[in-house]
Amino acid sequence: MLFAMRFGTTAPNLCEALLKKQNFGLSGPHVSVIGQGTWYIDRGDRKRAVAALRRGIDVGMTHIDTAEMYGDAELVIADAIAGRRDETFLVSKVLPSNASRRGTITACERSLKRLKTDRLDCYLLHWRGSYPLAETVAAFEELAGAGKIRSWGVSNFDADDLEEMLALAGEGRIACNQVLYHLGERAIEHAVIPWCEAHGVAVVAYSPFGHDDFPSLRSKAGELLQSIAEAHGGSSRQVALSFLTRVPSVFAIPKASTPEHAADNAAAGELTLSESEIAELDKAFPRGPRPPSLPML
Repeated sequence: MLFAMRFGTTAPNLCEALLKKQNFGLSGPHVSVIGQGTWYIDRGDRKRAVAALRRGIDVGMTHIDTAEMYGDAELVIADAIAGRRDETFLVSKVLPSNASRRGTITACERSLKRLKTDRLDCYLLHWRGSYPLAETVAAFEELAGAGKIRSWGVSNFDADDLEEMLALAGEGRIACNQVLYHLGERAIEHAVIPWCEAHGVAVVAYSPFGHDDFPSLRSKAGELLQSIAEAHGGSSRQVALSFLTRVPSVFAIPKASTPEHAADNAAAGELTLSESEIAELDKAFPRGPRPPSLPML
């Protein structure tokens, strides 16, 4: 089972105002609903990236996600959380090509070394590969028993994959499923979110602003986002994050390239959409039919 605990912050007054927290999985810890993604964070200015992550922690985005696939992102995070590890909920992922029992353990230990920490709060299988899920689950449980990870989950799993993992691991073991979810890609609403809600599994939305395709202000949908944002004194991206996390099971991990961007993302935690605004956004960004396979990046 996940550890039931709370994670502190260095700016409590600001964080109380900005960030809401939810249980991460079944009876899990209270984790910031808006977290921080780090894909490509190693490709820009290193100091600015570290500053953005630290600013995110300051304003309550203590949920930080990374992966061994993300180049030197783990090294950037290590700098950002130096002296602040106990404030964060730290997540990393193992590549499918490394997800044998021994390979998973080796990959986890490598990530721990790069992150300069002795444990991960959650460790994920990045997507399903050729190794039997039973091997990966066995490795996860061994790592948990050794105190190197506090919980484990999956990424890019559709409902049938989740069902298979549940049969192997049992109820209460899968902490989360990290999946592609943004205004223009709502496929997980068909089966993944309902399945996860039924089994107490957190849903973590990656690329919540899309992949370089956030709605333009020149589009009708973009105009709607801006109109709603202005009504709340916020930004279009805050509206998008609020819409995606409108149900308690969903978390989001946007990436920020600057401290100002990080603070803007965090402010989505205090923006609550009305039922009519949700209905307008639902119409402007229809989820469409269920695709034959789960979309992923």
